[in-house]
Amino acid sequence: MNDEQDISDRGPARAAPRDSLFLLTTLSTPEGAQLGKARVRNLSATGLMADCERAVPAGIKIICDLRGIGKVTGMVAWSRDDKIGLAFDDPIDPQLARKPVGAATQQTLMPDYLRTTQHGVKRR
Repeated sequence: MNDEQDISDRGPARAAPRDSLFLLTTLSTPEGAQLGKARVRNLSATGLMADCERAVPAGIKIICDLRGIGKVTGMVAWSRDDKIGLAFDDPIDPQLARKPVGAATQQTLMPDYLRTTQHGVKRR
């Protein structure tokens, strides 16, 4: 593959910096039709690139549920085989998808009588 072909195979030029990561999500249409699961490979404030379970055509509106962010809507800007580029309708904060989930949330959801103190002793 030569440099010109490599550049033309990429999606449209992006203005926002991208973060590489690995997130799982589900894709659907605004009408609720399921389009399958996808692995988000990179994420920016204005869009994402993902590997999909099956081909998703360019030009359609979709909804994806991103961990730490919630439901995001956008237009499939490009599609090649099982890969898509999604342009979000509204900008997001991509760092929210990187925040850890689990321990801190579990502690805040746990009833007071089950929480431990700083020394590991249960409260009475």
